[in-house]
Amino acid sequence: MKPAALLRALFLVLALGLASAASAKPTAAAAKEAPAADPNESCLMCHGDASAKGAGGQSIGVDAAVFAKSVHGEMQFKCTDCHADVSVDQLPHAEKLAPAACVSCHEDAVKNYQGTAHAMAREKGQGMAATCHDCHGSHDIKRSADPASRTNFVNIESTCGACHGNDKIVAQAPLPGGNIQAKYHDSIHNQLVEGKTVYNRAAPTCTSCHGAHSIQPKSAPDSRVARANIPATCGGCHQREKTVFDKGRHGAQLQTGNTAAPVCSDCHGAHAIQRASTPAWQNEVVGACGNCHDDFITSFRHTYHGKVSTMGFGKVATCASCHGAHDVRPASDPLSTVSPENRLQTCRNCHPQAGPQFVSWDPHPRPKDKERDLILYYTNIFMEVLLVGVFLFFGLHTVMWAYRSLKNKFSGGGKGH
Repeated sequence: MKPAALLRALFLVLALGLASAASAKPTAAAAKEAPAADPNESCLMCHGDASAKGAGGQSIGVDAAVFAKSVHGEMQFKCTDCHADVSVDQLPHAEKLAPAACVSCHEDAVKNYQGTAHAMAREKGQGMAATCHDCHGSHDIKRSADPASRTNFVNIESTCGACHGNDKIVAQAPLPGGNIQAKYHDSIHNQLVEGKTVYNRAAPTCTSCHGAHSIQPKSAPDSRVARANIPATCGGCHQREKTVFDKGRHGAQLQTGNTAAPVCSDCHGAHAIQRASTPAWQNEVVGACGNCHDDFITSFRHTYHGKVSTMGFGKVATCASCHGAHDVRPASDPLSTVSPENRLQTCRNCHPQAGPQFVSWDPHPRPKDKERDLILYYTNIFMEVLLVGVFLFFGLHTVMWAYRSLKNKFSGGGKGH
């Protein structure tokens, strides 16, 4: 080949090589910058079918629209962010997958959950005990501030009631207290939540007293509903009552370590709390006082106040009317409403015209106690003897009259009489 022709050939080969390299560069860059396939689209190819079922017959369908409106959907989470043992490069995945890895984002909440009553129940083999998705949902999780959220304060009752209001689950678990949801539903707390009286966003729900991710059984010393901690829990809302209670006899006993001392739930109940101003509750609370003060409640029943309250009439003095409610103090305390210095003023709350002689009457008479009141003791004996005597006399009279009547009837002696 001539030198000129050889030179032209070399230039042609070089030009073609440069052109090929130039055209190859954009293709490689485009391939590098091309977005990866969306894992959600790959997952929804199967799970987007609402009728999809797992091997156990459970639904495995996911509503893409519902997920998009969830808090995870708004944050553009991918399926594989929660289901870490799934890879879109290895489909179909295994039939049985690990639960969603909530701990990868919510480390503190999951850590707290591990020590709760729910987690301990699962460790004991009670697989129906609540986990994250039972309370928050799964693909439809919303922020608690959202009215549609399962953990919004207006929905807490129904969320907890899915287990604690299900008679079958309550019996199988077993859960303490029976159907707790039904008791709470009619309480003053839930009436405030639902606006049946006055709408109040601060009204207590289940989590207000029991906690959310830190729920403990009441037997645990650190539980918010442990007996020794109940005044503090209730005091989170009822601060004035808590302050007064701490200064009273009951609160003082509790602070000295006497766990038998009355706390809020002993008088008001736990889940079925009613408004204290209702006559029905005021009558029922007398029985609550009698749980500890049996001798006093028995003597109270002997009085006019006790007999009328037993008949269901609410507008009459009960224990709290005289002794106070949260600030109960012994009569020896000058600040007590039943101390000698204050007793007359206490009676005048209902009897404005009462004089000094009015308070001389025994508010807790004990007819069987000779040392307490000698006159009442013998008067009671006389009345009992009189009552028995009357029944015996007229009972015997009735028997004899019946005998005479029957004798006359069968002997004919009663004809014409």
